[in-house]
Amino acid sequence: PSIAPAARPTSYLCAGCAVTCWALWGATKSIRRGDSYKAQQMFRMRLYGQAFTIVAMLAGSFYYNSDRILRKEYDDLMKERKAQEKRSAWIKELEARDKEEKDWRVKMAKVTEVREQEAKARRAKEEERIREGGPIARAVKKIKEGVE
Repeated sequence: PSIAPAARPTSYLCAGCAVTCWALWGATKSIRRGDSYKAQQMFRMRLYGQAFTIVAMLAGSFYYNSDRILRKEYDDLMKERKAQEKRSAWIKELEARDKEEKDWRVKMAKVTEVREQEAKARRAKEEERIREGGPIARAVKKIKEGVE
């Protein structure tokens, strides 16, 4: 991210701070050289820079207040939209899971039905074998049929 978009609303603050720092640096140099007149001018410049910075802060807070309010509303709308999308995705996921579960239950019901039919067929076969009897009973039956 660039610093320029963040510095644009505070450019006057940056200028005021720069003037203040420049004045302090100039005052320090003047004091070391022993030039009290120039040092006094630089201290006045520092006061002007600080006053300009305070005025810029107040003016900027009034000027950008409406921008901050609009930005907050925009952020709230985006947050609400994101929550709505998340909720919609969650509902779709639940519906998909519900459909999968219903399909699985239908499949299991079919499997259970087929197994029950197979078990019925096996029971019927066993009952038929029991009625017919074992190999000895069949041989006896054939002999009886042959006698008659």
